[in-house]
Parts: sequence; C-alpha cells; structure tokens
Amino acid sequence: MNSTRIPAVEGFAAWPRTDSPKRAGKALRERVPRAEHARFTPADRRPDPVDAVRASNEGRLPALTPIRVGRMAATPFAFLRGAAGLMAYDLAHGTPATGLAAQLCGDAHAANFGLYGDARGGLVIDLNDFDETATGPWEWDLKRLAASQVLAGREAGADEDTCRAAARDAAGAYRRTMRLLAKMPVAEAWNAIADEELVSHTHARDLLGTLERVSEKARRNTSARFAAKATEERADGGRAFVDAPPVLRRVPDAEAAAVAASLGGPGGYLDTLPDDRLPLLARFSVQDVAFRVVGTGSVGARSYVVLLLDHRGEPLVLQVKEARASALLPHLVDAGFPQQPVAHEGRRVVRGQKRMQVVSDVLLGWTTVDGADGPEGVDGPGGSRPYQVRQFRNRKGSVDPAALAADQIDDYARMTGALLARAHSHSADPRALAGYGGKGEELDEAVAAFAVAYADRTEADHGALVQAVRAGRIPAELGV
Repeated sequence: MNSTRIPAVEGFAAWPRTDSPKRAGKALRERVPRAEHARFTPADRRPDPVDAVRASNEGRLPALTPIRVGRMAATPFAFLRGAAGLMAYDLAHGTPATGLAAQLCGDAHAANFGLYGDARGGLVIDLNDFDETATGPWEWDLKRLAASQVLAGREAGADEDTCRAAARDAAGAYRRTMRLLAKMPVAEAWNAIADEELVSHTHARDLLGTLERVSEKARRNTSARFAAKATEERADGGRAFVDAPPVLRRVPDAEAAAVAASLGGPGGYLDTLPDDRLPLLARFSVQDVAFRVVGTGSVGARSYVVLLLDHRGEPLVLQVKEARASALLPHLVDAGFPQQPVAHEGRRVVRGQKRMQVVSDVLLGWTTVDGADGPEGVDGPGGSRPYQVRQFRNRKGSVDPAALAADQIDDYARMTGALLARAHSHSADPRALAGYGGKGEELDEAVAAFAVAYADRTEADHGALVQAVRAGRIPAELGV
C-alpha cells in the first residue's frame, strides 16, 4: 500500500510524523540560552517577605496562623517550604522562561518527595504534595527543587561546594532522565515506576540504607496504627478520636456532621471516585471526625480526619483537607501562562496529582463541605469550601533532606531530580525538554548558580521574618 487509509483522528498524532519536538526544543536555546537560567534579577522587591507571609495567611484559621509563622521561622528551609507564592513572584519577575508548559507540582521542594503505598501493598517513591499544582513553566519546579537542596544541605551542615553540587546534580538527573524517557517507547516511558530501579539509575547507592529505614517505618505508618493511638472505644463498640491539642482536636457535633455528610450523597466525595471503589467504601461505617493540623505551608487550612470502621472494627482513616487556590496562580498569569477558570480547587489538586504520578491513592477524590469552619465552630449553612480527600497514613514515609549525611545529599538530589522529570513527562513532551536540555551540563550549572543565589535570598527573607517575630510585628508560636 502506498499510504495510510485512515485519516487523522482528532486527539491523536498524525501519520506520517512531520513534527520534531526534539528539534523544537533545541531551537528554544536560541531564544533562551541555557546559561540564562543562572540569572536571578529580583524586582525592587516585591512584597516585603513579612507582608508576603501575612498575605499568605489570609483565609486561614486565625488561631492557627501563629503556628504556621513559627514553623516558617524555624529555619530558612522551613521558610521556603511555606513561601511557594513568594518564590513564584520572584520566578515570574526575575528569571527567564522557555515558554514550555508542564503540569507543575507547584511546591517541588526537597521534602515533598516520599514513599506511599500502592493498592497492592507495595511502596512507591514519588512527589507527594500537590496543593499548588497548576500548568506552568517546567523550570519553576526544577529551580525550586534545586534551591531547596542548597538550603537543606546548609541546614544539614554540609559545606557550600556540597550544597551547590546537590543543586547541580538535581538538574543533571532531571535532564538525563528526560533524555532517557525521550528515547523509550511512549507506553514504557509513561508507565515508568519510581522504585528501587530509579535509585540505581541515578547512582544513589549511598542513599539505599536510608531508604530502607524509611521504608520500614512507612510500612508501619498505617490507619490502624494512627487509630490505635488517636482513638478510644465508645460504649456502643465504635471508636472516637481523643483530644490531643493543638494538633488533634475534637469538633462540635454539627461540624463533624457537616464533614461526614460531604462524603456521601449527591455531589459528594463518593461521586468523584470510580464506580469500582464504591463497594469497598460501602463496607465501612463513618465513626468520628476530628480537626488535625498539618504541614508547614498548610497550617491554618481546614483539615479533618475521618475515622471509618469495617465489620471487624478495622479502621480506615480519610483526610479531608481544604483546597485553597494555588499560590502560583497570579504569578503564572504574569509570566505569560494564562489559566483556565477553576471550577473546584479540590478537583484541581486531584487531577494535577493524577497527572503527575504513575500510581496514585486509589481513594483520591474531592468534595465540598457546607457549614464547617474549623475548630472555632460552625459558620452556618451559607459556608461552603472545597476539599480534597485521600487516605491518611497510607504507609507514607519521607526522607528529611536536612538530616542527611554529606555523602547522601547529592544522591538524594539526583533521585528527586529524576522523579521530577518523570512527573513532568506526563504533560510535557520529554522529547522537547530533552532537546532543550541536551547532552552537556550547561543547564545543570546554570540551575545550580540560580539555586545558590535564591538560597541566599531565602536566608535574607527568613532573617526578616525572625526579626519581625522578635519585634512582635507578627505573632508566632515557636516549637509547635
């Protein structure tokens, strides 16, 4: 036969292939040379860092924002973790952009990678926080990761050469992994699982012992273990949460009922799950709801844990966490990445997570809670907020990058760089990114130079916050 007899089908690639994403990626080097990514020229600077922290507290529960500020004030790395919006401002106004879009994690710092359980009891290593996910420039995630490696290394006591090398190695692993994925059959690249083979691919052998210890701890980090510590038996044979302030608090009955009601019924959480998950959850009963403080950047957002029990009394705990608008949103628009209207912030988070992970929580969904406003009480029937829903303590484990030994820091950086490349490859064509990154280390060196400069900027911002706390300009609870 001389030619195909099937015309082009909408949503599929044409044949014969006439485009070359790799050539297009290489051509981008003319417009945005890879060495340009070393540049960081902050505007006359933005919001004051203390004002930026105040602004990021808007809409959060006022009683909890001092805990958030206290956690951000602990170290420069902790400040970075709570300042995704501030960094997005800097990236939009002080760095070059290739124009290539990907689904961003939005908060791809070194502590947002970890282990979690798959449906069959195995452990997967991947990105694990998507509160800020949005479509934007791929380099923003990479630069945030590289800068966080420098700050984590400094906190661990590593010398400056080691910290810079970690940033360079994260970028290098990202670039090399993208090249590897670009050469693989599409289905194989798409389904590449982040597991122990990735450690070998990134030459992270010095990290193996740490990962094994984290894996053992993760296997014990389950709903059953949490429920055994956080609940007590009721007179009817069920279980209820026990107050453990300020982290875990019981809530008024009306508030608990509002959260529970959001799980079922028309338009509730169950409607966002695949049909084959519904018989599983139908075998559990909803027992209790409590408010639980989470994270660093997330502190002050409304977050609940919901206790379910099966017929044997075995627990399953769901987390129902408020989904706020992505802190990146206004800065992405400034950078030339217009955003589609978001119908539901919880749906945005869940769809972004599923787009970036090969394996996601099988009970991942979203809902809207009417009438619950956190531990201060109920805001009445008019209150309505979007939430994401997921399993709580699903065999999760993480490496503390600020506690790694010097010989492990670059290993961890390479592993996270490779994970980020795999996550981006689901939405950005790896051939285009591989074409732009190329074979040499020019991009790696440039990203490392940026990372050091931005780490210095973050240390200055952190210092400003600490001074403001000491002067009483912003309330903080330290050590909580």
